Parts: sequence; structure tokens; C-alpha cells
Amino acid sequence: MLTKKQLDLLEFIHKRVQRDGVPPSFDEMKEALDLRSKSGIHRLITALEERGFIRRLAHRARAIEVVRLPESLGGAPGGFQPRVIDGDKPDMPPPASARPVEATHAVELPVMGRIAAGVPISAISEVSHSVAVPGQMLSGQGEHYALEVKGDSMIDAGINDGDVVVIRETSSADNGDIVVALVEDHEATLKRYMRKGDTIALEAANPAYETRVFPVGQVKVQGRLVGLIRTY
Repeated sequence: MLTKKQLDLLEFIHKRVQRDGVPPSFDEMKEALDLRSKSGIHRLITALEERGFIRRLAHRARAIEVVRLPESLGGAPGGFQPRVIDGDKPDMPPPASARPVEATHAVELPVMGRIAAGVPISAISEVSHSVAVPGQMLSGQGEHYALEVKGDSMIDAGINDGDVVVIRETSSADNGDIVVALVEDHEATLKRYMRKGDTIALEAANPAYETRVFPVGQVKVQGRLVGLIRTY
């Protein structure tokens, strides 16, 4: 099954390869599909690759090969024919700890600025605005707050650039939790938490980013991911 956006992108790539002999850049794809960020193109490319329509060649810039086309774009009949549906949905699954949004009473949470899903940025310091979230998204007791995600290091966990994550304040975490971590008291980042002995590893969910390992005393857990909000 292809969404309309996925089909539009596949058609755009195919036409550009036929015309120029090389696929378009991510900026050109973003402009053609009228998307706000290249992370949206990354999700669509990943979805097309997983469904066997394109192949990316490692270690080569703009190396995208169209493997096959649906019949609606001139592909061979009789094979797999994806059904195109209106609209678009995230291709990455949401984080395991994120809860589904259901119709319920809304709770206003403060958005405490931006959190790096990438290289750590300045520590969270002040409220920028507020956001309404469903009440059942809030997990357990304690205070909650929201953060806007900046960066793509957690995309394989379903967390994209521009998403808003809902965080429950806590100073402890279990291995595998996605947490807000304060590094050396001045940098905040969103990563998967793994403790082994006297060290804490902050793991990205993107192979382009290395796992960072710190002594226990250099990392303070500021909260745990309990929900995610995405707008289109």
C-alpha cells in the first residue's frame, strides 16, 4: 500500500532519473512535494525502499535507483499493485513508550523549548508556549512537560524533527527507556538510556550517530518519554 505522497515522490524521482540520468536532491524533492522539512522526505524514501520500489546505494551521494513501478506509473501488470490512499501517515512506528491519541479531555502542558535529537543543545531553561495533549497520554503520577524535537538522531524510534514529545519528570530510568538526559549539567538531549556498571550510554536511533558513553556522575535523567504529538 502506498500513500499519495509516497506515490507522488516515486513518480517525481522516476521522471527526473529518466530526464537527467540522476535522481533529484532532497531539497528538490521537498520543494516538489511541498513539505516543510527534509525529514519528511527521509521518511518517504525509507518507506519506498522498504516496499521494494527504490534502492539506495551506500556511500554515494544522491544514489537512488528505481527498482520497480506500480502499474499506475507504467510498471509491469500482473505484479504487486499498491493501492493508493488519500492523505499520508507516518511510515515509522511511534516509540514503544508513546501512547495513542484518543478523544478525551485535553491537558495544557508547558513546552520547555527545544530538545536535541542529535548533538546536544543548551539545557532546557524556560517555557516557550503551551500545548494541549490528551489526558490519558500522561503516564502515572508526577509533573509532565513537552519539548519540541530538533534533529534526526531518533528517527528509527519514530521520533522526527519537529515532533513534540511529552515527558514525565523523573530522575530515574530503566535500560531501554527514551529519556531527556542532562549531560555535564549544561547540555540536554533526547536519547535511549542504557546503564552498565558505572557508565551510562546514550544511544541514538539513527546509524549516522554514535553512541555516547559517560561516567554515571556526568548524566542526570530529567524525564522519560510518555507520548508524542505530530502535526502535518
